[in-house]
Amino acid sequence: MTKKFTDAEEYFNHMETIRSDIMENTLSTVSEVDLSTITQRDVRNALNSERLDINGFASLISPAAESFLEEMAQRARQEKERYFGNSVNIFTPLYTSNHCDNGCIYCGFNKNNKIHRARLSPKDIEAEMSNIAGSGLTEILILTGESRKMSDTKFINECVRTATKYFRNVGVEVYPMNVQEYKELHESGADYVTVFQETYDPVRYAELHPFGPKRVYSYRFNSQERALIGGMRGVAFGALLGLGDHRKDALACGTHAYLLQRKYPHAEISFSLPRLRPFINGNYSAELISERHLLQIALAYRIFMPFSGQTISSRESPRFRDNIVGLSATKISAGVSVGIGGHAEEKKGDEQFNISDPRNVEDIRKALTERGLQPVFNDYVRV
Repeated sequence: MTKKFTDAEEYFNHMETIRSDIMENTLSTVSEVDLSTITQRDVRNALNSERLDINGFASLISPAAESFLEEMAQRARQEKERYFGNSVNIFTPLYTSNHCDNGCIYCGFNKNNKIHRARLSPKDIEAEMSNIAGSGLTEILILTGESRKMSDTKFINECVRTATKYFRNVGVEVYPMNVQEYKELHESGADYVTVFQETYDPVRYAELHPFGPKRVYSYRFNSQERALIGGMRGVAFGALLGLGDHRKDALACGTHAYLLQRKYPHAEISFSLPRLRPFINGNYSAELISERHLLQIALAYRIFMPFSGQTISSRESPRFRDNIVGLSATKISAGVSVGIGGHAEEKKGDEQFNISDPRNVEDIRKALTERGLQPVFNDYVRV
């Protein structure tokens, strides 16, 4: 499964190629799995295994595992408590720009979508971060639309350097970068990188990304590895569930993370659990996967890679989020604005999607405490 079979377009001039077999091995592994042939006995064997291999993980993702959700939940809770106790980290995202060069048909930032575009000024960023830090949070995730012109690496590095004045843990979710660019971002103070592959099905991926740099599948796929080579402490993975076959996408996402963990044992690995959400002027429609299916995927990730982080976003309802943090998720967002800014003043630009959980930091802290969980604002000390 080489690059020419996965990329709908040739590499752009700025895109770096690295020597890696992670993508080939991931796609090859997934193509060999027929989830419909997995039996309840296979699921039972997986749940009885002390540690799962990829085949065991596939069993827990399969349709046959749907009748085992209660047992999966019990196992996932045990694994989460073994590695994380009753702690749940709280953070918030800060969107600094919604300019984008891509044509993703499921996203509110689509270049052709008629929305109010904006980029925060250095003064705005300072005010936003100061306000967020005032809520008690010590972790932030910095996001931009995928435009190298409107959010160049200098701008993103400046955002990160400002963040280090207020926060002890700084993540970025921006366009894919090259190794040297990730190295510079890490030197500026970034700790981890989040990149969603959206869907791991190359054919479906090409359909969903009709133009823009994001159309190059393999360059995006190798983002986490380039980030680790560049010195990042951690990387996060996610498939936007609902764009393709959610079971296959979850299987591929888990396999991708598993193979990268084996190659880079020091890396801190994390999963995100995003589902499709409506957006301004959006006319893309897809069948939304059920909360039950989302739960199955979350539990399977936890059992498969019990030491990994897991983030549940404000895309989901308060009820679902409050329940999942007791079973598998280790990180939850609070006080979320997915427009540009919106923490210190009114937002400057339109949102990427509509959120489901608008609760602030104190609301989330209280909800966790009431469930016997420990809200954690910092689990990392810079030296």
